[in-house]
Amino acid sequence: MLPNTYRKLIADHFSNNFREASKIIEVEMKPPTGFELTIRNRYAGVNATDVNISAGLYTPGAVPPLDLGGEMIGEVVAVGDKVTDYKVGDIVISTAIGGYAEYITVRSRFVMPAPEASPEVLALVMSGTTAALGLNTVGEMRSGETILVTAAAGGTGQFAVQLAKLAGNTVIGTCGSDDKAELLNSLGCDRVINYKKEDVGAVLKAEYPNGVNLVYESVGGTMFDTCVENLAVFGRLVIIGYITEYMSRPELVTHPRIYRILLSKSASLRSMFLLHFIRQVPQEMAKLVDLYKSGKLKVEVDSKPFYGVEQVADAVEYLHSGKSAGKVVVKFS
Repeated sequence: MLPNTYRKLIADHFSNNFREASKIIEVEMKPPTGFELTIRNRYAGVNATDVNISAGLYTPGAVPPLDLGGEMIGEVVAVGDKVTDYKVGDIVISTAIGGYAEYITVRSRFVMPAPEASPEVLALVMSGTTAALGLNTVGEMRSGETILVTAAAGGTGQFAVQLAKLAGNTVIGTCGSDDKAELLNSLGCDRVINYKKEDVGAVLKAEYPNGVNLVYESVGGTMFDTCVENLAVFGRLVIIGYITEYMSRPELVTHPRIYRILLSKSASLRSMFLLHFIRQVPQEMAKLVDLYKSGKLKVEVDSKPFYGVEQVADAVEYLHSGKSAGKVVVKFS
């Protein structure tokens, strides 16, 4: 039986200051109709891009209030009269905006079946499929290459490291603490660079003088510059984010234009925004679940607990503090 009301998190104005923009509201529960289904939330995934959602960057032309949260996993509790592919009790994943809510009602096309309602399976959705599509589809990853993953101990970096290793490559990962370095070693990283203790550019030049074949880059700023400078001939750099600038205005730079470096190496810059590949997500998700279930893919979930809509802002700020390792999630009852 559905409750009369439920709580959710909205942005009542646009700002990349997530806490400032967000507001908890209680709304009337309306039963699903047509192709809609209603899901009771178990876990919501926290992503660096949550601050871009609260800033309105992904919904041009939209006017606040705007629902927040990009992914969740839970149990179907009601279905519309035209839904035939899901039933009450099914465990599903929603990739519709609005995941920071106790319940969400969405059209069935925004839903995927899940084997279990766990943080580990949820972590495979945006973080895992971004890594898979970023490396394989956009980055055209091959075997026998040298691959650099920045923010390698993060929610998506952990999967990029493992998928690159499974494909038979030498993997370099950057991180900012000894604990994260230990995690990356356990995931199979061939070389871990703690950027707080070592100069990333100096290490790359000294130990990989022929350059890096493929970079999976999510940091931006000077880390991005370093990655470009250390590309190999025919190297590819895939941009999946630039977290260093999400909470501030874009940095203005006066470096020589980037084609000076790229042309001399026949190298390329590429970028990947998951929504542009959304139709490929279910297929990639199925592959990742198989790897996880077979024990070939580990899923690291950050150990710090967050509960309900009240602690979502805490979770977002924790992720942006740089202290998290693995996927950050918020648990709902």
